Amino acid sequence: MSKELLSLPATRLIQMYKAHTVSPVEVTTAVLKRIAQLDLVFNAFCVVDEESALASARASEQRWLEGKPAGLVDGIPTTVKDLVLAKGWPTLRGSRTIDPDQPWTEDGPPVARLREQGAVILGKTTTPEFGWKGVTDSPLTGITRNPWNKDLTPGGSSGGAAVAAALGMGPLHVATDGGGSIRIPAAFCGIFGFKSTWGLVPVHPHSPALSLWHQGPLTRTVGDAALMQTVIAQADKRDWYQTPMPALDVRKNLEDGIKGWRIGFSADLGYAKVDPAVAAMIAQQMKRFTDLGAEVELLDLKLDDPIAIMRPLWAVALALAIAPMTAAQRALVEPAMLELAEPGFALSALEYRGLERQREILGRQMTMLHQKYDLIITPQMPITAFAAGHEVPPGGDYQRWWEWSPFTYPFNLTQQPTATVPCGFVNGLPVAMQLIGAKFADAKVLQAARAFESLQPFVMPDAAILAADAEHCSALSTSL
Repeated sequence: MSKELLSLPATRLIQMYKAHTVSPVEVTTAVLKRIAQLDLVFNAFCVVDEESALASARASEQRWLEGKPAGLVDGIPTTVKDLVLAKGWPTLRGSRTIDPDQPWTEDGPPVARLREQGAVILGKTTTPEFGWKGVTDSPLTGITRNPWNKDLTPGGSSGGAAVAAALGMGPLHVATDGGGSIRIPAAFCGIFGFKSTWGLVPVHPHSPALSLWHQGPLTRTVGDAALMQTVIAQADKRDWYQTPMPALDVRKNLEDGIKGWRIGFSADLGYAKVDPAVAAMIAQQMKRFTDLGAEVELLDLKLDDPIAIMRPLWAVALALAIAPMTAAQRALVEPAMLELAEPGFALSALEYRGLERQREILGRQMTMLHQKYDLIITPQMPITAFAAGHEVPPGGDYQRWWEWSPFTYPFNLTQQPTATVPCGFVNGLPVAMQLIGAKFADAKVLQAARAFESLQPFVMPDAAILAADAEHCSALSTSL
């Protein structure tokens, strides 16, 4: 029964809690057991607080017995990426530069909303140092590994959250995305990721990347992401930048389908290079949208690679993170992060504003494109997962992470809602497409993702893989 519970989405667990056929304590106990079995190998967590989680689960169980749940996610095991504040636990951001011995008394806005509505917060998931790259390893927590093949990377920077989702270590996972950090690991791990319109999910404190940086869900199903998005996209007075739009229940039209929609498909955005096998898989899966009643048109976009805008903006963000550090602290930072930050110290205010103007032009281009199309679709990643412990695939021509993730950062620049939708496998590894909506059309993106999922449910790592790794972990635990 516990293995079955681990495969159930939060939406189903809530129904079972209401019917008293299963309890939050049973579910939380099963999740904690799964973490103990598997995390020694996969390294998804930097903090697991069993005592706190079980206490929260017992309190939730009592509320359900009394018929008074605290909210939409009462009793649902949930994790928090270690770039987001969660009171009671250090937020070390994958770095040895942060002192853990200080008061940790504040929740970030998504965590606060989830906690208010009864979520069982299990602990914190791994990230590279300050989330600076598209894979998940750090000097502090080591290497996080892909759930389909532990020799490979899960992607990043929300790699721990994605691995936890794929392996049944809780249904809901708070992640962040400043250049692809929700979508890269969602694609490499075969799960669903959602980056909403910037400003809909409040943030505090803001990252040095500011309006490039989003917080949102990583889940196993679209329904769970819509549930979580509805909870976390609530007002928080600490975020001065939050949009004034009223909180929306994005679940409302989730099952309405996409009949009659106009969809534009771009295989490369005009500049990206995609592995032929991945490209073929994506092209084949586009037929699903026609089957769902949409009109699909191949787009011949001629965009210039916006990395020319993104890279210096990112350099400034990294420079802002490093500037307050002492010399001793800088000596602890990964050298590649220091190298990428260096140009940020030299960028002038005029140059910075010039980049923002180029960003505005790109955003306007996309806004005008959405006057014709309800949705734009691209590949999510041009390649499948590669060897763990490397910033780029070893032995190739790539120099930096963004070269193998050309479809992610453009939509941090434009602030549009995007979803990562698993759509098949190449050589046994997940492949995904990216669904892109106009700004504030978040509900439509989720609606389209759910329509695709209804025809082709997402596949998680099978029981044989989990059993083998559980045995491996148990043997390692015994030998320690």
